Amino acid sequence: MRKTRIALWLPVLLAGIALAGCADSNAAHSGANDAPAAAEFTKGQPLKAAFTDARAAGMKGVAENERLRLFVDESTGAIAVLNKESGETWYSNPPEQGKDPLASGVNKANLSSQLKIDYYNNFGQVNSINTFTDSVSHKQIKFEPIPSGVRVTYQFGTAVKSAADLPMMLSSERVEAMLGKLDKTGQRALKIAYKEDPDKKVYVRNDSALNGLQLDRAFKAFDDAAYTEEDLMKDMEELHFTQEKPEPRIFLASIEYALDGGSLVAKIPASGIQYPSAYPIGNISFLSFFGAGSSKEQGAIFVPDGSGALIHFNNGKKQYPAYQQPVYGEDLTMKTTEDAKTEQAVRLPVFGIIRESGAILGIIEEGAAAAAIHADISGKLNSYNYVYPSFNVMNKGEVTLQANGQERTLPRFQEQAMKTDFTVRYAFLNKEEASYQGLARYYQRYLEQHGGLPKPEAAAGATDTPFYLQLVGGIAKEKHFAGIPYRTIEPLTTFEQSEDIINQMKSRDISNIKLKFSGWFNGGMDHEVPDHISVDKAVGGSNGLRGFLSFTRDQGVSFFPDVAVLTANTGKGFNENANAARTLRGIPAALYPLDQALNRRDRDKPPSYVVSPRLTVSYTKSVLEGLKGYQTGGISLRDLADQLNSDYRKHDQLDRTQSEKLSIQALGSISQEKLKVMADGGNAYALPFLSDITSAPMSGSRFKIEDEEIPFYQMVIRGYVDYTGSPFNLSTYTDERQYILKCLEYGAGVYFEWIHEPNDKVKDTEYNDLYAVHHKQWIEQAAEMYREVNDVLKNVRNEPITGHEKLGEGVFKTVYGNGIYVIVNYNRTDVTVDGQTVKAESYLTGGVQS
Repeated sequence: MRKTRIALWLPVLLAGIALAGCADSNAAHSGANDAPAAAEFTKGQPLKAAFTDARAAGMKGVAENERLRLFVDESTGAIAVLNKESGETWYSNPPEQGKDPLASGVNKANLSSQLKIDYYNNFGQVNSINTFTDSVSHKQIKFEPIPSGVRVTYQFGTAVKSAADLPMMLSSERVEAMLGKLDKTGQRALKIAYKEDPDKKVYVRNDSALNGLQLDRAFKAFDDAAYTEEDLMKDMEELHFTQEKPEPRIFLASIEYALDGGSLVAKIPASGIQYPSAYPIGNISFLSFFGAGSSKEQGAIFVPDGSGALIHFNNGKKQYPAYQQPVYGEDLTMKTTEDAKTEQAVRLPVFGIIRESGAILGIIEEGAAAAAIHADISGKLNSYNYVYPSFNVMNKGEVTLQANGQERTLPRFQEQAMKTDFTVRYAFLNKEEASYQGLARYYQRYLEQHGGLPKPEAAAGATDTPFYLQLVGGIAKEKHFAGIPYRTIEPLTTFEQSEDIINQMKSRDISNIKLKFSGWFNGGMDHEVPDHISVDKAVGGSNGLRGFLSFTRDQGVSFFPDVAVLTANTGKGFNENANAARTLRGIPAALYPLDQALNRRDRDKPPSYVVSPRLTVSYTKSVLEGLKGYQTGGISLRDLADQLNSDYRKHDQLDRTQSEKLSIQALGSISQEKLKVMADGGNAYALPFLSDITSAPMSGSRFKIEDEEIPFYQMVIRGYVDYTGSPFNLSTYTDERQYILKCLEYGAGVYFEWIHEPNDKVKDTEYNDLYAVHHKQWIEQAAEMYREVNDVLKNVRNEPITGHEKLGEGVFKTVYGNGIYVIVNYNRTDVTVDGQTVKAESYLTGGVQS
């Protein structure tokens, strides 16, 4: 009868493979490294303990340096790190997890796991496996010494039959027919194996009851009832479900742990990730409970949401979703949402756990572009507060096929797994550094040592804080001649008019102006791709630009012509079939403009396109070549430090990790030209090349689970890179006082976006978002705001933020490197701090310059 069961499943399996094959999923798995059969896994020799320590009872000491000790539990795969100086021991899995009264089932198993893998079947359905249930429980775990540490290899899955070998559902008629063919033992086995769903009038497989002897009895019942492949096909058609034969799904993965000074470096080598080609891995969750805080501890989780945020342990926000954000924002080739997202992007690949006795800072060293950060509190799935990274191994898309009047949606996977190892450095900080301020200081030092920050600005030169100004040159506008529509460049600010605006600013004592000029070449604001540079005549042409550059040099204005490299803002002159990045559906990645009124994409308007990352370097070189004759001294990058996109072109794939390398290469070529670089966003990989950041994160996304916003980003980069947030006149701020206070608290410059012409020039164009940009409306207010901000921040020019704390609700203190501090009060009432009154929506300063 076993042969009958194999025959029963074969057509289903073949059908699933054939369907997925229509969507090129077999080709998509060509990068898979097929896992060996279960019988080939060998455990190897037990580890020899280099030392033991009562503080890590039951674990073997495997590596040690002057600061740390590393321990392993061979029975579970768990590790522990002892900080010699503090005596604090950090565990990969909570030591008391077995007693957790809240976690059960898979959530309890995850508490004991070091990896959780989500993989797809041929129907695109997600299944999960973890090291505890699918590896350790089967004693499929191996340990090998490596320099300064240990490698742990896991095999997931066995060839043993499981509940998944039985039909997912049975009709009532089918159950009645089978019961009539079985004895009492068989009838009882079938009734235990399937539970009736009276609403749907079906019987659903009861997986939780199908273990050990009961599973064997269920298989015998099906054999005795002569259940055939025809029966299964009929049930699938009648009950509308699909199911493939769960042939042995064997996966392999390794973790390498190594001590490095005061850190543990944990790596998942790409070469060690093996999986069946029919079951590609979607993502891997990595050390989900390393350093987790219990429900009885006080502390906080640091997440890199925007400028940074804290989630307090046990904050009781059980009704809100867990925190989850991709590092470096979303991949536009994978964009599926139609609405406009308002959340801040993750700019730094870091996360942390802060406890009273010490802290951990996690730094993603490899694979950050494929990573997401997750965090949650106790009281939901378990009794712990935790944060961890997951890594995307294979992306999945969908393709819809239509034939014979029927529509079928099938999965399509990327061709090869991410071409990177996944590495996280866990730095252990002592009690005196156990704060978000301490984490920021550590990360700043780490970036300094690893070339992750530019050289700090010299103290000499301009002492005033920067005033950031974006001027919009020309925009594309549709006009009519004799009733015939045509598109032309509408000048909003010419180079000559720009001189007038700067003169007005200078007369109002606005100094250290850093000017970003957009809409100056190749067809205005949404310019053609920069495979060449042609200055628009509408704003003054080449001669006008040269004259304006001479003017800016005389006036001491830093000039940054704005360029978009990663986005084809207009289809004109761009071959989307040849040069646009491809989605997993195999089509060019199009970006439709946002309908502000409906907050969704307007597909009736022409789209822009995501440029293939393979063109990033060549487009950048074309820009540099085009700028050589002008000696601009600087360049503004609209997207190169802000976006990372893939290209899923068939047989020529570029994933996000490869895209990151190409962006770094392009940024390096700009640096070689000795240009100052201003950029939107400011992702971590771009920081070494930047002098200025606009639209830097000045807040978090304010997810409900979060408790505090913090200037972590600013504490890391201030003194190395100048920065500002969004333009005040186009921001959500309705009160200039709140904006001024934020600049003082976060050490940021003032920023406005203007045009010379009246606002109605953008009416009935695609630039309705430029609704309040006429310079005359703002210049007096801007001068007053700048004067107030500069009076404080010029005293801390190029100084890092060395301290920040919340003194009360809406009251914060920022300390700068020279000892000067600012206390800001966002409240609409006065507050008293250390005997001093801070007026409503105001601030006070103090401290002595060191």
